Amino acid sequence: MSKLPKIIWSKIDEAPALATYSLLPIVNAFTGAAGVTVETSDISLAGRVLAAMGLAEDNLAELGNVVQQPDGNIIKLPNISASIGQLKECISELQEQGYDIPDFPENPETEEEKAVRAKYNPCLGSAVNPVLREGNSDRRAAKAVKRFAQNHPHRLKAFEENSKAYVAHMNGDGDFYANEKSVTMDKAQKVTIVLNGKELKTIDALEGEVLDGTFMSIKKLRAFIQKTIDEAKANNVLWSIHLKATMMKVSDPIMFGHAFEVFFQEVFTKYADLFAELGVNARLGMSDLEKKIAGHEKEAEIKAAFQAVVDSDSPKIAMVDSDKGQTNFNASNDVIIDASMPVVIREGGKQWDRNGNAVECVAVIPDASYGLFYEEMVNDCVKHGQYDVATMGSVANVGLMAQKAEEYGSHPTTFEMAEDGKVTVTAEDGTELMSFNVEKGDIWRMSRAKDIPIKDWVRLAVERASIEKVPTIFWLDSKRAHDSEMIKKVNKYLADHDTDGLDIQIMDVAAATRFTNARVREGKNTISVTGNVLRDYLTDMYPILELGTSAKMLSIVPLLAGGGLYETGAGGSAPKHVDQFLKEGHLRWDSLGEFLALAESLRFIGQKHSDEKLQALTEALDEANDGYLDNNKAPSRKCCEPDNKASHFYVAQYWAEALANGKNTALAERFAPVAKALQENEDKIIEELLAVEGKAQDIGGYYHPDDAKAEAAMRPSATLNAIIDAI
Repeated sequence: MSKLPKIIWSKIDEAPALATYSLLPIVNAFTGAAGVTVETSDISLAGRVLAAMGLAEDNLAELGNVVQQPDGNIIKLPNISASIGQLKECISELQEQGYDIPDFPENPETEEEKAVRAKYNPCLGSAVNPVLREGNSDRRAAKAVKRFAQNHPHRLKAFEENSKAYVAHMNGDGDFYANEKSVTMDKAQKVTIVLNGKELKTIDALEGEVLDGTFMSIKKLRAFIQKTIDEAKANNVLWSIHLKATMMKVSDPIMFGHAFEVFFQEVFTKYADLFAELGVNARLGMSDLEKKIAGHEKEAEIKAAFQAVVDSDSPKIAMVDSDKGQTNFNASNDVIIDASMPVVIREGGKQWDRNGNAVECVAVIPDASYGLFYEEMVNDCVKHGQYDVATMGSVANVGLMAQKAEEYGSHPTTFEMAEDGKVTVTAEDGTELMSFNVEKGDIWRMSRAKDIPIKDWVRLAVERASIEKVPTIFWLDSKRAHDSEMIKKVNKYLADHDTDGLDIQIMDVAAATRFTNARVREGKNTISVTGNVLRDYLTDMYPILELGTSAKMLSIVPLLAGGGLYETGAGGSAPKHVDQFLKEGHLRWDSLGEFLALAESLRFIGQKHSDEKLQALTEALDEANDGYLDNNKAPSRKCCEPDNKASHFYVAQYWAEALANGKNTALAERFAPVAKALQENEDKIIEELLAVEGKAQDIGGYYHPDDAKAEAAMRPSATLNAIIDAI
């Protein structure tokens, strides 16, 4: 039995899950030599579905307990934040594998269907992050990663002279920003949300907690969407909409559906009765609509009607896959704002049209709360040109996300208004906290930010500012109701710390973006301190521009209870990686995020438990990670060249060499023959790894792979396996 705390490695989905089959045996072999146990926990979409149906242990709930422990230590890889379409596909696959589980009831009517839907609902959207993120976020680029990016700059495409690219948002007219109200609770008590006297939800609010209420006017949203369509046609730019239907699993699919209906208004109007009869739901996108009309006598006619709108130039619409004819409206989870908008900027303000050509675009982001950030990012490049990867500065982030903070925790308190009327939020003592006049179809939501996470967020910001000695900016807008309450708390808790000599400022989103970007262009570093949503958006935008991917960022979550959560990368491109792997046996997923997270996880244990072997193991992994970057051993994107499996081999080789030459005698003796074997057999191992390239792979399932098949596909080198398994 190890005397050191264990590390829990999450078993998740898609490309990072495939990579785990190759990487984890190596990790276990090395960490086991220092007395550290690494265990897996299945929190994949399939695992969560089976748990919801009582056919598997609820590992997510178990990890929810782990993050409350002082020695909790979890490495969390990217997982699917499921749309309804993905959940239905997962259920279908599990049924085909023999699992006796019911279909997903899209429109439940009977009590039995409603009960089934209630069981499946927790599997939708971002089910994992709110449970595990019991701490605030510390995201930054490791120095070695930043150095590599500057020495090997990836390509950012230039913006055209007089570029027509721009961002459109609602300018605070009827959106969540304009309608927001916020209060800070002076005592703990129940708070009830009602619509016209009918209870929607009762929550237990805490003393010092910030409560926000707001709504999106659907009439004004639809008018805004139509206005952007008309302007895109007049400006001759490609039209696209960017939302977050995975994390904001109630509100954003609704907005997506309205945009779909407005863009194809003539088609939806003409076939309204038929669509109602077939159960067409615009919120699920074109891919689901096509399934609903499949086999109907008017299928070809309806498809032709949609295609006629796409083929017209009024305006052109952005495509997610021009080869397959899939538009921006294929599915609500195809275009996710934090992944899509950095690509717009990387490509010079362009997206792809139906012919596969890169065309300047208008990026439609309805809510001004976050549209302002992206507007400033695009405007900066239109005015000053593209960034220089070789010289640009870094933007680290301290993000408020503990205890389901802010909008990302608002799923249980987001409602589509069933009727016109008044929403009232009332405290248990009878005090009316806020009220809103709404119309049928409007989206109303409450967001929450608890006091303890806010206090810790300020502490972490001061800590990072003290270490980095660079300007540290709280992105808070005094004109936004929520931010106004947060500014009071930030000023209060900053007074608890020694901030002498530190440059800590509070700026609204637009000003903070301009300030930060000016420093980025000067090659200077800045720390952004943001709420939960901006944390997500900034920590994809800047790393993708700086490093080529956000997967290479250090993502550390110091848990409030004293443990650590180490998140790795971003999984937005994971589906395409899997498609390529299944087709030709090549996995281009880069596991650098996992390598870095493991080093930080081991370091965390070492900070609490002094152990010579552990220290040597961690230092050696740091050297291995530097070697991986310095020797450019990241996976190639092309088949028949070294891929993810080969990158794992090189990290193992560098790690073993560092241990063999390290100060710990026991580990040096143990790993010297390993290092020798890996070095002497390098050519043979790479040959064995490349031998499977170009061949289709069968792993037994997309959402729920067969472990034996997947491991065989990801560990094809008998020579490497023998060396690792013998450690």
